[in-house]
Amino acid sequence: MNIYTTIDSPIGRIVLTGEETATGAALTAVKIGTPAPEGATRSDAPFAEAVRQLAEYFAGERTDFDLDLRPAGTDFQHRVWAEVAAVPYGRTTTYGEVAARIGAPRDRIRAVGAAVGANPLLIVRPCHRVIGAGGALTGYAAGIERKRFLLTHEGALQPALI
Repeated sequence: MNIYTTIDSPIGRIVLTGEETATGAALTAVKIGTPAPEGATRSDAPFAEAVRQLAEYFAGERTDFDLDLRPAGTDFQHRVWAEVAAVPYGRTTTYGEVAARIGAPRDRIRAVGAAVGANPLLIVRPCHRVIGAGGALTGYAAGIERKRFLLTHEGALQPALI
């Protein structure tokens, strides 16, 4: 059965979706600023560990996540997502670097970008750490301003001067 919960965060409402397990919830999606998924049942308790780890992340006390993840995706997407998950806190990489690390030829960089963009586990699988070759903050399902916030929060970008 699909279940979900929501939490408030500095970048807006986060919706956690998952499958209930004997020990909690296996995350299938972490979305920002979206409505609750249709057909899912609200159930807060199974997500307690994910909620705790996200709170620690936003408090600056956590740099990676240790959660049961079960996102749907193709083999290619899972290869790309595993490489994205390996990008350390406070660092960035480019789509081209991700492509090279998974052995994808240069003409597959767009496919790598599409796989990064299809990541259903925002923040937890840090696709916000993937940027354009020239350092541009390109593409983020939750919006570029949220991507900028997350990278600044992690120290990968300097805060903008007002």
